[in-house]
Amino acid sequence: MALAIETEFTPLASAAGGALIGTSAVLLMLFTGRIAGISGIVSRLVRPLPDSKPLQALAFIVGLVIAPLVWRGVSGSSVDQIVTDNLPLAAFAGLLVGFGAVYGGGCTSGHGVCGLARFSRRSLVATLVFMTAAILVVFVARHILGGAA
Repeated sequence: MALAIETEFTPLASAAGGALIGTSAVLLMLFTGRIAGISGIVSRLVRPLPDSKPLQALAFIVGLVIAPLVWRGVSGSSVDQIVTDNLPLAAFAGLLVGFGAVYGGGCTSGHGVCGLARFSRRSLVATLVFMTAAILVVFVARHILGGAA
């Protein structure tokens, strides 16, 4: 049985991160007119349409990938991530997330950050669904299965 991993409570860092995410979403909307939904941005790379501007999408994705490296260079501390080494589990989870993004008409960032800011009812429902699912998965993983989530 895996040991449970406690998540550190970091309200200031979390608030700062949320403010940065919100600011980047506002700037993307302001300068490009596009919503900062990661699934939509990735789809513009995978199957670009004539007006999809895949280079903008690529720049956004590259920014997501290099941001932890910039943080490490500026602060001297690393960004710690806990990821499973169980590849079948990770692949299954990735497929579920991809299915949810397609079925829900967007991802957590598109609905939860941008959709709620635009008072979209569809995004409110989607956000309530994925937050409820996340809460249930963490509860089951930690309290029923006894692992870390």
